[in-house]
Amino acid sequence: MSPQRTASLANFAFMALPNFTMIAFSNAIEVLRMANYLSGETLYRWSVVSPDGGPVMASNGLSVMTQPIASLQEQPDIVFVCGGVDVQRATDNAHLSALRRFAHSGIALGSLCTGTYALARSGLLDGYACAIHWENMSALKEEFPNTRFLKELFVIDRDRVTCTGGVAPLDMMLHLIAPRIGTARVTQIAEQFIVEHVRDTSAQQRMPLVARLGSANKSLFEVIALMESNIEEPLSREELARLANMSQRQLQRLFREHLGMTPTHYYLTLRLRRARELLLQTDMSIMHITMACGFQSACHFSKSYRDAFGTAPTRERRKQVAPLARGNAPASTTLARDTLMH
Repeated sequence: MSPQRTASLANFAFMALPNFTMIAFSNAIEVLRMANYLSGETLYRWSVVSPDGGPVMASNGLSVMTQPIASLQEQPDIVFVCGGVDVQRATDNAHLSALRRFAHSGIALGSLCTGTYALARSGLLDGYACAIHWENMSALKEEFPNTRFLKELFVIDRDRVTCTGGVAPLDMMLHLIAPRIGTARVTQIAEQFIVEHVRDTSAQQRMPLVARLGSANKSLFEVIALMESNIEEPLSREELARLANMSQRQLQRLFREHLGMTPTHYYLTLRLRRARELLLQTDMSIMHITMACGFQSACHFSKSYRDAFGTAPTRERRKQVAPLARGNAPASTTLARDTLMH
């Protein structure tokens, strides 16, 4: 989606599927509400729709009242499909037909949580990259081979804006409205919601290992638990093998077979992930972060960090404070967030 089109978004529609996830739905709308509140004017409008109108129940048992799609008096700029539990059964032909009509009219389309499934099933994600909750990713990759499913929290590919579940829609909506309202206002909205750091399009889902590898790899999980418990004073490969009751050769083979890397590389990734969280979410000095993450020197830490994330720790820290330093001046710079290779 071009910056000009993103900046012109003002009229949002949310198509609620039965059993949609309330937290994803609410996080998206609340960003628009707060933008209006802080600006003192109606910058954004939204409607909640369904093919026939009437109440639609969320997965938590609460219902929202929707209006029939045919009753919309004004064409929305973008329509988000809000999915949730048992999305295959919740998506019917009426939903698919409505989405195809929106697409035919040139309206941008998006999804929250499992709503991506409805877009894919309607054929509107063929040739696109998209995001969906990690629980559904493997199955949908098989079902829709013409669509690229990415690990990012949200993906913007031309006129498609797809987002995972939970609180990720908050980050996505802040990213969408930033070109219009400016980074300073986005920071104010985040502060109202007690959000310390806004994630951008590079942020990835933290998929639990058990979801990626299966529950049978008990020995691997035990070693990783040891690593996560010993970040400040990393254990040697010999110590990890001894504590896990295996040989070093077995340890090496276990990580290469299931994670495609050595135990040393994976351990370094964990420590750098922790370092980035501390850089972006605390005011700890870089030297203290260096020691807290088990690095012997600031030089080694800086080089490892740059190799992993493409930027120096000092530059990463400046990203964190830049929006506040700019005061109320509008800006369209991309908001930073930690990326992590899984």
